[in-house]
Amino acid sequence: MISGLFSDIYSFLFGALAPADVLRQLAVIVLCMGLGWGMSRGLRKMFTLSDDSSDVLRLGVKSFVRVLSPLLILILLALSRMLLVKMHHPVTLWQVMMPLMIAQVAMRFVFYVLRSIFVHETTAGAFLQLFEKVFAILVWICVGLYITGLWPDLISYLDGTIIPLGRNKASLLTIMQACASVLVTLVIALWAGAMLEDRMMKLNTMHSSLRTVVARMARAILILIAILVSLSLVGIDLTVLSVFGGALGVGLGLGLQKIASSYVSGFVILLERSMAIGDMVNVDRYFGKVTQINTRYTILEGLDGIESVLPNEMFMSSPVQNYSLTNKIIRLSTQVTILYQDDIESVLSLLEQATRSVNRVADQILPQALLLKIGVDGLELEIGFWITDPENGRLNVLSDVNRAIWRVFKTHGIKVAHPKRDIRVMDPRSFDQSVAGSVPDAPKLT
Repeated sequence: MISGLFSDIYSFLFGALAPADVLRQLAVIVLCMGLGWGMSRGLRKMFTLSDDSSDVLRLGVKSFVRVLSPLLILILLALSRMLLVKMHHPVTLWQVMMPLMIAQVAMRFVFYVLRSIFVHETTAGAFLQLFEKVFAILVWICVGLYITGLWPDLISYLDGTIIPLGRNKASLLTIMQACASVLVTLVIALWAGAMLEDRMMKLNTMHSSLRTVVARMARAILILIAILVSLSLVGIDLTVLSVFGGALGVGLGLGLQKIASSYVSGFVILLERSMAIGDMVNVDRYFGKVTQINTRYTILEGLDGIESVLPNEMFMSSPVQNYSLTNKIIRLSTQVTILYQDDIESVLSLLEQATRSVNRVADQILPQALLLKIGVDGLELEIGFWITDPENGRLNVLSDVNRAIWRVFKTHGIKVAHPKRDIRVMDPRSFDQSVAGSVPDAPKLT
């Protein structure tokens, strides 16, 4: 049966043609493929390697290069087919080449769209590769069925297969068309949202928080529209969503309070601009740089490299210290105690000089040494200084300042005061007698 089928295809394509017609068609097809491949390479070099071209064209062509070559070949094949038909030449080989190139363009375009959507998702890599392989196999099966002429039989079989769905019945073809429409609309919405987010993040004239919230809201609206459109295409009455909306409201009020609060808090944080990506913040016992603000959680990267995933509700219900809200300059200080006999004025001057010698200490506001207290053990001093890069850490600059102070003290012979305590050693015999007299006699048992 299979051999007979392919013999029919061969006779349809080449049976009534002269060898010269076959060679002419093959030559035109090879020429179209060569021209398409060469044009795609030229466009890649023109837009992806040129710095003078616009960012939109460079980004679009750079991501579209895998689709560009088969698309140009398909366009050239369609134009050459029209020209050959006008010249009354046979175009039977186009019955095979056109479906093959359309399948190639469709596969690469779908892969391009999916990679544009999930390019930032770290967990989607293996699933995406598996989906691409399955999708490619299905496309080639459909192309094979179309070329062999079995596609109408398959459509008739799917349309005639009825599956009961509750009180209603639907054909397998209708179910597959409904699933395909839902997937296509959702993918288009996700793709549009991803492209819009990429474009919004490149707008330097808009605040980063506002860019993020606009992009996230636009993606959510696009997904909602896609769901409503897909449900309408399937034939589901949208009035049934009122029941679902009531149930969702009850669920949010009872079991999803924390999640809903985190989502609302995320939009509030982004809109009021109290915190942006790159800020150094301290909330509860977490300190670090804000690397990502999502609608439900925020990621803080500590100075030790550990990332903390914090719900946005924490930033609304707890006090937050933002070290770079209006400016990044912050004050640090360290304390030291010296002996009474040291010259206080010279020591204060030495502290300021030693602190200024550290690279990360700011020059805008000079360090200031203070006498805090005439203490029991010595003179308690404090040196305060400012830094402009808190994202690079605070303990390391404190360590550098302390080391500089220690070197200056060693050079000028300044000693650090320490607590003095008097220890008296009693006579062992008197100590034993005092201990024995303090212990009561044990009770006698009768």
